[in-house]
Amino acid sequence: MTTHMVIPDTQIKPGTRIDHMGWAGKYAAAKEPDTIVWIGDGPDMPSLSSYDVGKKSFEGRTYKADIEIFKKGTSLLMKPILQKQAAQRAAKVKVWKPKLIYTDGNHDYRIVRAIESDRKLEGLISLKDRGLEEWGWDVHPYLSVVVRDGIAYSHYFTSGIMGRPVTSARAMVSKKHMSCIMGHVQKAEIDFQYDAQGKRLTGIFAGCYYQHDEDYLNPQGNASTWRGIWMLYNVKDGEFTHNNVPLSFLKGKYGGRN
Repeated sequence: MTTHMVIPDTQIKPGTRIDHMGWAGKYAAAKEPDTIVWIGDGPDMPSLSSYDVGKKSFEGRTYKADIEIFKKGTSLLMKPILQKQAAQRAAKVKVWKPKLIYTDGNHDYRIVRAIESDRKLEGLISLKDRGLEEWGWDVHPYLSVVVRDGIAYSHYFTSGIMGRPVTSARAMVSKKHMSCIMGHVQKAEIDFQYDAQGKRLTGIFAGCYYQHDEDYLNPQGNASTWRGIWMLYNVKDGEFTHNNVPLSFLKGKYGGRN
């Protein structure tokens, strides 16, 4: 049996707080999960948003700034993990080496769409600019499905031939017939179903992991988001027990530390 840690959409962007990325790294170092899954939309990439072009809020956005703040956030996440590994090497004990999985989200894919829309950008910008592979992350393309210990992970799962996201955790499990975890939506939702032999199938909408509010959501929409990370324990063949760890808990535990 193994342990997974799931980090939902972080949507890191200039002008927002990112110290919570360090809190997730410290929690990972304390719990030593076998697998860490970052479910995508790590960077927000507002400079490449097609929805805000022409608006006043679009002024001053740059690709360079988007990439730099994302790299800083990734560094905060990875620092406690690397420190834990270094301490274990120094103590000559078994070194914890989690499998790092990243599933590209639609905000990551803004880089690909920008290149497709303007071929002059080819060779100038790239998904590699995020630097995830340099930290050891195994990066999977947008909407690909990664199965780990019987759990299917993707930024989101689709429904129907149009490829639209499933609308609920229940629909996700019903359509995919296995335990599935996705990001993409800010709410958290969980559903349990069972196969003919009594095996439990679990579907999770993981919510988000950031401190800021989104302008495109109204006050009620921002208030209804769930923010935090997930720990999956005793993972085997798609079955597990879970603990959802709120952002507020991590802030209380690590927010006052350097």
